[in-house]
Amino acid sequence: MKVVSLVPSITEALFDLGLTENEVIGRTKFCIHPENTVKNVPVIGGTKNINIDKIKALQPDLILANKEENIKEQVEALMGDFKVTVTNVETVEDNYYLLKTLGNLFNKEERAQQFNLKIYEVLELAKLDSPVKAAYLIWKNPYMTIGSDTFIHRILSEIGFENIFKNRTRYPEIEIEDLAEAEVIMLSSEPFPFKEKHIEEMKAFYHDKKIMIVDGEAFSWYGTHIAKCGDYFKELLAEIHAMQR
Repeated sequence: MKVVSLVPSITEALFDLGLTENEVIGRTKFCIHPENTVKNVPVIGGTKNINIDKIKALQPDLILANKEENIKEQVEALMGDFKVTVTNVETVEDNYYLLKTLGNLFNKEERAQQFNLKIYEVLELAKLDSPVKAAYLIWKNPYMTIGSDTFIHRILSEIGFENIFKNRTRYPEIEIEDLAEAEVIMLSSEPFPFKEKHIEEMKAFYHDKKIMIVDGEAFSWYGTHIAKCGDYFKELLAEIHAMQR
């Protein structure tokens, strides 16, 4: 089966499940994992600006899209000519069924189950002793955070953080003053590329808070990615434990 993936984390999952570039025949420019393999797969635009003509030229048997990552009208335009599966992953359970579905589609059931078990193991082993109030920022100018109906929120909760914006939904805009309640402020490496200079900027406002850059992929890439984040989460939580002493 020849497949085009419009979702970076799903592209990674397909290769992790054992597909090759002979089967994954199209990807977005943001599909960067696994690096040595995806470089051989044709790019069909970005997640939000798909080149439909390029996809038509590839003639895939299946296109994998995502409700949040892709533009509805662009996905619907593809549905007239191709079989399109639209995913929606907001919880760890959703992710379990995503991998199960991909495993069934591509006859990789056993591999998919191995990744699912590993993900649950990673999340079980990475736990704070007591909840830490956190703010997780994904954008600057304006500052934007995450509400309770997001995958990032679920991963934060799984490893013991309390999202101070859990009463909000999706990706609300906030002011810097809204972060006062947080014990730790996380600046995600994506989609906005927060750097050390942004920590310094925020320290001027909150000099006594723990402010840190976090790996956006570890929190937002559903699919197989979390199975590889065990060491990262352990190091992150060790840093938080040190703060609590």
